[in-house]
Amino acid sequence: MSANLGVASTSAPSSNLSIAIRRGLTDGAGIVAILYVVLFALYTLWDPSALSVSSVTNLSNNAAPLAIAAAGESLVVISKGFDLSVAGVVSLSNVLMATYPVEGPSGALVSLLICLSVGGAIGALNGVLVAILRLQSIAATLGTMIIGQGLALVIMDAPGGTVADWVSYTLTDVLFGIIPISGLIVLAVVALWLIFRRTDSCIGLFAVGADETAASLSGISVVRARFVAFVGAGLLYGLAGFMLSVQTATGNPTAGTPFLMLTFAAVALGGVSLTGGRGSLVGAVIGAATLMLLQKVLFSGGVSSFYTGIFQGVVMVLAIVFGSLISRLASTGPRA
Repeated sequence: MSANLGVASTSAPSSNLSIAIRRGLTDGAGIVAILYVVLFALYTLWDPSALSVSSVTNLSNNAAPLAIAAAGESLVVISKGFDLSVAGVVSLSNVLMATYPVEGPSGALVSLLICLSVGGAIGALNGVLVAILRLQSIAATLGTMIIGQGLALVIMDAPGGTVADWVSYTLTDVLFGIIPISGLIVLAVVALWLIFRRTDSCIGLFAVGADETAASLSGISVVRARFVAFVGAGLLYGLAGFMLSVQTATGNPTAGTPFLMLTFAAVALGGVSLTGGRGSLVGAVIGAATLMLLQKVLFSGGVSSFYTGIFQGVVMVLAIVFGSLISRLASTGPRA
């Protein structure tokens, strides 16, 4: 009897470890995190200065806008929708900051509130069109994207302007001589997600994305869940536009255009299901960081920038295929 108990007690930790490993491999965030580590190791091999504070800070500054935008996109995708308005929100936020710079910490707060207001307003409009009026998300957000980019062109018809010096210098700097401030802002977004993840609103978000009819029959408000997703996404797009302005220190009415495809690439690479109901904001953030790191790796390896998009697409497809295969193997394997 005691021998059997001893065997059971020793096998339990190993069983828990195998379950944890299986979950890590089948989770999109876990796979893309491993990919990031591999790419970073390759980056340090080709560029000895990759581990310097300045290099890590530059990497963080470059990745922050896309990571935050991808975080917003993941909210909508999880709820089984698509949001194209990210390009318009980022562009409009960028030109507003470059056209009306306000110096000092208080000025940075004012600029941030303006960007968040722009993103929140467009997100709320998307929510009304998709959640309440039940328009197709692609068509509705395509319209709001065009509106945002049109307003950006009205305000600034050509690249120019200057972002406030305090914002562009301070928020791209480091804290305590080692911690990138932009990285802390991204971590704050992740922390907010982890808090939101425990709320009924987030549970409703996943439920609606997985099965709208079943969620409705369970008493979950589909309209509320989708509206929250679009407003939250809009706020994060505004923050992404703010961080892009911090990085570039100038305005461009088409600054958000590259985000249109890259956000979806980051979301898919991060393991968020494009059919809704499954995924994590954390995975999307790491996916965005991986795409930006890949650019650095290719540049350090002497690969022409013309091939960057090709390599990004190949890596994204391979990661998604690998994750799908691992998930299928895990689902057919022995269960604890």
